[in-house]
Amino acid sequence: MLSTFCKPYCCHFLNATKLRKIELRICLISVLWLLTGIAYAQPPEKIDTWEIFATVKFTSKYYKQYKEHFLTPSFDANLRTLEGTDMVLSGHYMPLDLPDKKSIIISKYPYAACFFCGGAGPESVAEIQFTKPAPRFKADQIITIKGKLKLNYTNVDHLNFILTEAEVVKP
Repeated sequence: MLSTFCKPYCCHFLNATKLRKIELRICLISVLWLLTGIAYAQPPEKIDTWEIFATVKFTSKYYKQYKEHFLTPSFDANLRTLEGTDMVLSGHYMPLDLPDKKSIIISKYPYAACFFCGGAGPESVAEIQFTKPAPRFKADQIITIKGKLKLNYTNVDHLNFILTEAEVVKP
């Protein structure tokens, strides 16, 4: 009597077609789950720091102590949230004689087209501040630097974008 009861019951659940459908669903769910994990494991897109700097708007402001107008930045909320975070910046080394031997200037553009020669705006240069004396580089050498972003609102003795605690990633 037990065998007559179990046989139809077991056959119902052991139907080969249904088992294959269940296995296929489990396999599909597993693959989707793995793909989702792989997608989230990918590194974030590389941030183009120069493009972020290019979003800054500048206005001319008169400074009495210098008796001159300077371009003053207006940093948006998105850029202000990045202040204090580590940023990576690649650019051309500018051979300028700075009073602080721990600082250098890099530019998005080569020396002949940089901000100081009148070919670009203040968003295309950044001040790099090392903790030790700055390494030596060749003029226009493309270097990659990592440091903490500091935004300079009004001090005309420094650039608007400063990377502090900087280190060379790629000379």
